[in-house]
Amino acid sequence: MPDNDSRVPLTGWGGTAPSVGEMRTMSADAGRVAATVKDAPNRGVIARGLGRSYGDAAQNGGGLVLRLAAGADDVVLDRAMSTACVAAGLSIDDLLRFIVPNGYFVPVTPGTRFVTVGGAIASDIHGKNHHVEGSFGNHVRRLSLLTADGTVRELSPDDEDPTVFWATVGGMGLTGIILDATFSLIPIETSRCVVETVRMPDLDALFALMSSGDDAVRYSVAWIDLLAKGAHLGRSVLTRGDHATVDQLASKHRGSPLAYSPRQIAGVPLVPPVSALNHASVAVFNELWYRKAPRHREGEIQEIGRFFHPLDAVGRWNRLYGPKGFVQYQFVVPFGQEAAMRAVVERLATSGTASFLAVLKQFGPANPAPLSFPFPGWTLALDISAAPKGLAELLHGLDDVVLEAGGRHYLAKDAHMSQGAFARGYPRLTEWQATRDALDPAGVFASDQARRLGLIQH
Repeated sequence: MPDNDSRVPLTGWGGTAPSVGEMRTMSADAGRVAATVKDAPNRGVIARGLGRSYGDAAQNGGGLVLRLAAGADDVVLDRAMSTACVAAGLSIDDLLRFIVPNGYFVPVTPGTRFVTVGGAIASDIHGKNHHVEGSFGNHVRRLSLLTADGTVRELSPDDEDPTVFWATVGGMGLTGIILDATFSLIPIETSRCVVETVRMPDLDALFALMSSGDDAVRYSVAWIDLLAKGAHLGRSVLTRGDHATVDQLASKHRGSPLAYSPRQIAGVPLVPPVSALNHASVAVFNELWYRKAPRHREGEIQEIGRFFHPLDAVGRWNRLYGPKGFVQYQFVVPFGQEAAMRAVVERLATSGTASFLAVLKQFGPANPAPLSFPFPGWTLALDISAAPKGLAELLHGLDDVVLEAGGRHYLAKDAHMSQGAFARGYPRLTEWQATRDALDPAGVFASDQARRLGLIQH
């Protein structure tokens, strides 16, 4: 395909901190991509997928932003090994439309299917199954990486020295441009999930139930009402599940158990002049969402899209936050630091800060990637409108609680972290920088986030 260039203001999904760079879309031909990287401007180049990083990780003000186009026609499915080899620019949405009817599911998915495979690796995405199956990087068998000198390196976790592989996993695109990857898939019998839903009265009850039962289920996530206070602090709805078998389907669905056609039921065509997700509207939503959830229901059959990607049913839902956008704040604290998680929830509830989305999950063991976010503990992710005054002060105060507890923040969601908080939360940062500097001594690969966090100076 011909290159498509334009100078455009770019933001992350949160819509904050726009910057103008040259946006170029091209095919993933290694020679053409290498030539493009060689001719990159002084401000460098960064790969961008579908723009679903919430902050400034896939922006490069004054530099080049590269989008590698890809389609499902290039997917190579290996049934004997249960793997797929795909171009890095392929979206999980397109991938699922190909592999689900063929009896497979991705090893890990975030809360949206509109991310690319390259972005999934660079962010080392996690999902509802991290406590048992880890993050996306755990399932990558090999990848092709175009480095700053124009060479393409074939990398694998089984390499004699896998340092560069693990620096690329979670490396936010700063070790090079991922061209393609091979990763494991989950064999499935149907395109549906069998789901258990439990309504929890408070945070302590939620901790207790997740601690005692999550090891027995593949997927687990809890929605928390962050406006609830007092005895109801942390009231929540816990949802757990796994892929349904054919025998678990209603008879009318057994004839086409792998049918898969996710769709949008609504869209947000315009950005409203003020945020539609304010304290009053979120309070009403939270009350209705909590009350409509059953006290305990087992065996419900849900479509994959409803269970994994419910927000994808509303196109451009981020516009609801208005012209100032929103910040997603996600952190993890170790097991044993439940008091720190409670302190964060209490501060948010007391502040009256409205979060339309607030989800709690458990993480299992970390992988060897120095900048991978998950490690054993509790992770909370929340969306907060960027409009209210005092938000930065509130979040920096929460940062202190998280860091004092030995926690850290997720780079793919970050829009506000300081250099000090980043270094403190990622003790292997120096190790990663040494690997990255050896691969790219001139800092060809750069982003607004990398500059903000002190990884790139130009």
